[in-house]
Amino acid sequence: MLDIFASDNTIELVREIIASEERLDELVSVHHSLESAPTDRADSLVVDARGISQPIDWANLAPPYLLPQGIPLSPATLLGLIFSKLDNGEKAWHYLKTHPSLIFETGLASRLQYGYEIDLSELTDLKDTADPVTPFEQYRRIHNIAIVGHYGYLQSGIQIETLKAYYQQALADAPNAAYRAYSLQHYAGFLLDGEDARSAEALLLEQLEQDLPEAARISLKRMLTDAWMKQLTVPYDQDLLHRLKQTLWEVLQYNEQHDRRAETGLLLIDAAHIANISESFSEALGYISRAIGIFESEELEELAGQAHLRKGTLLYTWAQQGNPQFYKPAIESYQQALKVFRQEETPDVFADIHHNLAVLYSEMPADSKKKGIWAGVASASFQEALQYYTKDFFPYEYGMICNNYGNALTKFPQAIHSDNYEKALFYYQEALQVRTAAYPYERAITLLNYLEASWKVSNDTDDFNEKRFRDMVAKAQEVKQLVGEADMIREADKHLELLEQLKTAAVK
Repeated sequence: MLDIFASDNTIELVREIIASEERLDELVSVHHSLESAPTDRADSLVVDARGISQPIDWANLAPPYLLPQGIPLSPATLLGLIFSKLDNGEKAWHYLKTHPSLIFETGLASRLQYGYEIDLSELTDLKDTADPVTPFEQYRRIHNIAIVGHYGYLQSGIQIETLKAYYQQALADAPNAAYRAYSLQHYAGFLLDGEDARSAEALLLEQLEQDLPEAARISLKRMLTDAWMKQLTVPYDQDLLHRLKQTLWEVLQYNEQHDRRAETGLLLIDAAHIANISESFSEALGYISRAIGIFESEELEELAGQAHLRKGTLLYTWAQQGNPQFYKPAIESYQQALKVFRQEETPDVFADIHHNLAVLYSEMPADSKKKGIWAGVASASFQEALQYYTKDFFPYEYGMICNNYGNALTKFPQAIHSDNYEKALFYYQEALQVRTAAYPYERAITLLNYLEASWKVSNDTDDFNEKRFRDMVAKAQEVKQLVGEADMIREADKHLELLEQLKTAAVK
């Protein structure tokens, strides 16, 4: 549905134009601008004495490409813009064919929305035209170049510093605080993508000191929460967490009041993360469950999958913190996520989920009979993860999965025809090939795991195994050289002491 807000001297003409197209009034609502304030959304137009204009789209319903202001009102221009917004390109072209500049503008906005290729020179050539332009038009052109360079599928790329310069010029040329905030919202997102959260934060805080429409203020605060989320590190800054909670709550309430359901769901995911690191577990679970409900009711499959993935990770964390009742629901959440993140389309996410599932299957409390079943399922999931995270292409992830697979094997029921501990040593060795001294903490963990498993490998004879003894001594000594953590050093010393006792007994 499209809303048109018309002034007193244009409303009758607008209604006549809408009536000229059969049943168009079923898709377009005309409002008197004195009775209904125009909405800050892409699915609306404003018609007044200046012509046709597009309000700033603070609801993020369309790509942030700005159309000209004050487009002369005529049946052709109004119907062309309406059909363009209704995604009927054929009818839009029919009405705009005598207005080539509008065909270009609406066509480029459509290409940006649907990911069609764009040559940036189409816009930069316009920027360099000798024709005189208004201050708004100068700003609009620079803003659109930055937006297309940022979000568009370009024939040839654009340098990061060049794109920054376009954004900064748009901020300088903005005709008022609202348009500056609009460009800044997307520039801040660009900076966050480049991991420059502090620069984004500084610009946002500065702009929020200005007099802004409420929709603009909320949009910038939403970006500010993203900048703060990027800066969360252990140990968590309690003041930052407090500011995050307050601002997220304010933005969340605004979006709920304006029925922005998708954005509300995304905010609930962030709120769940903040609640989780604040150890408000039930609160976090409530937020993420609400987000899933929103995404599923709106049929936003990928966002629902992301929320199930977050919920699985949430429950997985709690299960590992001594809450075994969360193992099963964590598994169920990951299995729901697998319905969305399929191997053919998102192999990395598919592999990550299987890795987490494998660990959960291997750790979940069960009786001995079920343990055997879960062991088989866990092994299959570990193998799925290792199909993607190979030693050659993803050495760090390969080492992590192999280490965890080795840990899982030591917990499986003992197999009849094979030695689980022997298999565990194999995977620990695989992990150690990539967990080099460049990763001292990770290597030390795997070395200690290897030592623990070595005590239980094929110890069905009383013969002293000199080769294994030397190997274990070398690994225990290496741990002491790699790290300075007292607990890890104590564990290495314990192994060395037991090995010395073993050697003394063998000599006797």
